[in-house]
Amino acid sequence: MDGNIAWILTSAALVLFMVPGLALFYGGMVRSKNALNMLNMNMWCLGIVPVVWVLLGYSLAFGDSGRSWLGDLSFIGMKGIHDAEGIATFAFLMTFACITPALISGAVADRMKFSAWMIFVPIWTLVVYSPVVYWIYAADGWVFKLPGYDFAGGTAIHVNAGAAALALVIVLGKRTGWPQNRFLRPHSIPFVMLGAGILWFGWFGFNAGSALAANGLAAQAFVNTFIGGAAGMVAWMIVEMVKTGKVSTIGMASGIIAGLATITGAAGYVGTMHSFLFGALGGVLCFFAIEAKFRFGFDDSLDVVGIHLVGGALGSILLGFMADSSAVPGGDFINGVFFGGGILLWNQAVAISVVFAYSFAVTFAIAKIIDKTMGLRVSEEAELSGLDQSDHGEAAYIIE
Repeated sequence: MDGNIAWILTSAALVLFMVPGLALFYGGMVRSKNALNMLNMNMWCLGIVPVVWVLLGYSLAFGDSGRSWLGDLSFIGMKGIHDAEGIATFAFLMTFACITPALISGAVADRMKFSAWMIFVPIWTLVVYSPVVYWIYAADGWVFKLPGYDFAGGTAIHVNAGAAALALVIVLGKRTGWPQNRFLRPHSIPFVMLGAGILWFGWFGFNAGSALAANGLAAQAFVNTFIGGAAGMVAWMIVEMVKTGKVSTIGMASGIIAGLATITGAAGYVGTMHSFLFGALGGVLCFFAIEAKFRFGFDDSLDVVGIHLVGGALGSILLGFMADSSAVPGGDFINGVFFGGGILLWNQAVAISVVFAYSFAVTFAIAKIIDKTMGLRVSEEAELSGLDQSDHGEAAYIIE
């Protein structure tokens, strides 16, 4: 028991550390005039989401309402959560709630008002994130009862955030000069790789911690996370070398994240060699998916849709084929198509489709309401001068 609590708390700290890692990953990819804005958008999630989670979010996500779609208020303000393991699990799940809206920030880089972001994050956490988590992880949730599987957030986090990112950028519109100026130069590529390394480190808590115990399942999820991220990086590098003749640092970092996003939902349901396949396919498909924004004309600044939505959905679908209860210590779940199952693939497709549709539609509505009331986007003048000055009155670098 004490060992389990120690591992859950350690995992919570690792996932929390992912948010500043994500801030560096995204912050390095924008121009220097928007670097602080990107850091602040991510860190705001560490400030406001725990407040929302304690007061109401956790209860809506896990309250024992007996309904299929939403929890009740039985845990409002952490009511009734007194045992050590329950408190530790609450803290662990709170860090997941923090990083999910932070993922969205990369899509709206360079043009969303920080004041609008401050309003958007708590609303989205309550009306999109909490219900989706209830569907997938609460005992009465409709996806849980199908059953549809999502070990650590492939659908609840990556598909959810990716769908929201797509809706938000459609409402926001394109950056000034995009897509004619397709490749805006990142101001600090070392920050990007440092952020990717921190994310990979924290992802061990993200996935292995989702076992909620220090056991064989956590160990398998740990190994799958390592292999998935590595395979994603290598696959991305190979494709990039074939396509361009070069291997970019940003490409290596993006491949890591693509592989990790793809293995997340399946980390506790597949064996080691299958995790290699998840990561490799994620690296390849996400490489080509990021081109979709140019083809379809939506300005996803830092490729949240191409990596998180596509990677998360791919991993969830692949799980429908490759779930293997014999490959996981203590495995007791429905197998995928390749191991004698069949219904799981359909269940996974249904869960992905409904989560995407719900997240996209509700996020679109939230963005429209904010846009019509306080405004969603900075002025063209502020966009050209940089959000660090317009929204924060600061500069990332002072050269005297």
